[in-house]
Amino acid sequence: MAGVLDGIRVLDFGRYVAGPYGATVLADFGADVIRIERRQGGEDRLVAPITDDGEGSIFLQMSRNKRSVAIDTRTPESKEVLRRLIESADVVMANVPDSALAGMGIDYETLEAIKPDIILSNVSSFGPVGPWKDKGGFDSVGQAMSGGVHLTGTADQPYRTPISWVDHATGLYAAIGVMMALWERNRSGRGQQIDGSLLGSAVSFSTTYLVEQAALGIDRTAIGNRSFINGPTDIYKTTDGWIVTQVVSNPLFKRWTKLMGEPEWLDDPRFASDGTRGDNGDVLSERMGKWCAERSSDQAIAELGAAGIPAAPILSPREVLAHPQVEAMGMKQQVAYPGLADGATLFRMPVNLSETPADIRTPPPTLGQHTGDVLTELGFSADEVAALRASETI
Repeated sequence: MAGVLDGIRVLDFGRYVAGPYGATVLADFGADVIRIERRQGGEDRLVAPITDDGEGSIFLQMSRNKRSVAIDTRTPESKEVLRRLIESADVVMANVPDSALAGMGIDYETLEAIKPDIILSNVSSFGPVGPWKDKGGFDSVGQAMSGGVHLTGTADQPYRTPISWVDHATGLYAAIGVMMALWERNRSGRGQQIDGSLLGSAVSFSTTYLVEQAALGIDRTAIGNRSFINGPTDIYKTTDGWIVTQVVSNPLFKRWTKLMGEPEWLDDPRFASDGTRGDNGDVLSERMGKWCAERSSDQAIAELGAAGIPAAPILSPREVLAHPQVEAMGMKQQVAYPGLADGATLFRMPVNLSETPADIRTPPPTLGQHTGDVLTELGFSADEVAALRASETI
């Protein structure tokens, strides 16, 4: 089945997550994505290693459906290779400070001179303007500067999450930007540059409390796993694990008080609204904690579900892989990869299109696996490819 983006070629100069993930989204929907990396391989191949040769889980998940061209861009011979690659491409994607693009030969002015309708998407830590524009960073930097870390954990010890949500959000924003730019190019014939940042993505996800702070000057501090703006919302220990529940709105709170046997709390001014329930969440969490402590996780979730109150278990990565709901959603797919006897378990896009679904069509590439094929497509002869290998350009 043809993908939505069949016929679109993307050059992926990205590393780690924020850059590559945007290209991965496009690849899953049919784009021909070519990962451009150094002859010795990108350093992001080796993070969280799981294969015999050290390739890591980040690289494997970010690189399905991509081809690999390994090239030393410092050699004179590489210039023609890059020129033809750019000439063949619709989109170039990277994640470096804006000032570094020119040094890589992929700033917008250079690209536009080669391919006038090219689209460039670059995501960096802090974007192309401002006093921090040339600073580097990873996911944690975005988390820390968004206000989210300040509001997570306790007043004495802020916490970040090990899940790289800022990186993934930035990649998604980049993919959305590319698709909007492709739509505009279809209408006007013009290419354009797209800029994104880790900080911008993180701030955009933190706006509930930023808008509140700007209006009211509340200066919130962390309160553990409780919610500032509703309750009871918390993580609770059961006889055999932990669960989370979130009670939002008066109708849900009414159901919860009935389940707890506390109908008089409906007339208690401390619990009159979501906001006051958030302010007095310690009282609500204490009551809920006692109730959960007498039940298994399955029992607590079943009783809460019967009352119409959302609840879920706290799952370990092992438990996520085996959970029947994850299985039913069809997100997991085994793909073959050298150095993994049973292959790699990768995860499909979590959004399904009924007529043009995303798919994992090909496994992640080995280093330079497609260099020869791609150069042949670009018009290089067998002798020219051999000469490029001899000069250690590819």
